[in-house]
Amino acid sequence: MKMNCIIVDDSNIQRMAVAKLIKNNTSLQLIAEYGNAIEAKNGLKLKKVDLIFLDIEMPIITGFDLLESLQDPPQVILITGKAEYALRAFDYDVTDYLHKPISVERFEIAVKRALEKHKLKTAAKEDDDYIFVKSNLKKHKVFLNEIKWIEALGDYVKLVTEEESIIVLSTMKSFEQELPAARFMRIHKSFIINLDKVDRYNSRVVEVSGTKLPLSRNRKAKLAEILGK
Repeated sequence: MKMNCIIVDDSNIQRMAVAKLIKNNTSLQLIAEYGNAIEAKNGLKLKKVDLIFLDIEMPIITGFDLLESLQDPPQVILITGKAEYALRAFDYDVTDYLHKPISVERFEIAVKRALEKHKLKTAAKEDDDYIFVKSNLKKHKVFLNEIKWIEALGDYVKLVTEEESIIVLSTMKSFEQELPAARFMRIHKSFIINLDKVDRYNSRVVEVSGTKLPLSRNRKAKLAEILGK
């Protein structure tokens, strides 16, 4: 499973450098870049983020300010050009601290630490964070956090996950009852989405992990309420 990550840095050049390192690492998936902390904080409300590559020295709102404003922040790897921030950085329980210019070797060490923490956190949830579905006469164990959306296909439903699509004999209504209402929502007669996977939405469509799905008119208010927008 890949870790969803974002970059928060006011420097275009530095964002490009970090983005290149991320894209060369098969365990990471870059889902957004932000030029300031305000944009990042708003984006975190809509996206499921596992890791933030966060610059400390930004105008108006610093990286430290952003961390203090988040109630339940994801993992953070801080980035700065000043070594004197190192001790203060670990007061925020960050995963690691990278000094500019970032070497490939040091970047990979930081990412390895983040992955280890992520695996431990995921393993701790596995006991009650999955469902079994039957497809092609076989039972499949599907972790809820890997489901992106469920689509109606006549007498069947299609589970679209991070790794594959699974066809299951079931009605949408029946399958919806198997899912925790706090994490999944039916946005259309033919679609149920994982709320943690929502990138953005408007009055007609919801973008889930980069794919646009139809949003029923009478579901928009509920979706906006749930996502706090």
